[in-house]
Amino acid sequence: MARTHLPLNALRAFESSARHLSFTLAAAELNVTQAAVSQQVRGLEARLGAPLFRRLPRGLALSDEGHALLPVLADAFGRMEAVVQQFDNGHFFEVLTVGVVGTFAVGWLLPRLRLFQQSCPFIDLRLMTHNNVVDLAGEGLDFAIRFGDGTWQGLQSEHLLAAPLAVLCTPAIAARIARPQDLAHETLLRSYRPDDWPGWFAAAGVACPAIRGPVFDSSRLMVEAAMQGAGVALAPASMFERELGEGRLVRPLATEVLTGSYWLTRLRSRAPSPAMDAFSTWLLAQTGYNDASSISR
Repeated sequence: MARTHLPLNALRAFESSARHLSFTLAAAELNVTQAAVSQQVRGLEARLGAPLFRRLPRGLALSDEGHALLPVLADAFGRMEAVVQQFDNGHFFEVLTVGVVGTFAVGWLLPRLRLFQQSCPFIDLRLMTHNNVVDLAGEGLDFAIRFGDGTWQGLQSEHLLAAPLAVLCTPAIAARIARPQDLAHETLLRSYRPDDWPGWFAAAGVACPAIRGPVFDSSRLMVEAAMQGAGVALAPASMFERELGEGRLVRPLATEVLTGSYWLTRLRSRAPSPAMDAFSTWLLAQTGYNDASSISR
């Protein structure tokens, strides 16, 4: 007997009855009569040539065949329901999950989030922050925005923004800093990248002093400590334009050093979805990088 084209209503009637172990409760859930549910299940059993339930005096029990079929149907109906729920007013809402290094998230993306929502209103955006250590496949991310040189194994990287590092501190501390050598008398806050300060002092043309300040795994957190007066931070000034404009931070010295950029990354092995294409197009247009030369293979 052919097993193809099994009636959807009968499969739904079985799945609901199997969850409740009751034709009556399944009928209430499906808004049909108990007799209709029982008839649909019997018809399905006849098509399959196997009993799905054992009829007991006080209810139902799944047969071995029913136990095998239930999890498959439950998963399939669950997937269908999840997709159907993404439709609203004739539009399909596609979930997009993006991991973002915290400094870029707060300093650049969040101020422009409303622009993205206006441009792509039918993308259900999920933002997850990280400290530049991220596993796209393991964390179920469509994209990760991270800081570095753009070369990560197995990933395609698109350049977003250069992020030269600058000296940032409070106005009170800045009053004591007139030249790079003056930093030797201040607490120099450090990131997890040990070469940042040595690279900056090399760019300034002076010897790097001993650096013993606390280490942070986030530039955002490090600069917050600097704004609290804990010391001097070395961070991308472009990510702190608001704080600089408000006067909570100042740049006492003009020297910058480029140690990395912000990149949009995704798994090479994964074909981009329509939502991924829309997000990357918007993001690259906003940052000004939308040509093929900005892509690291």
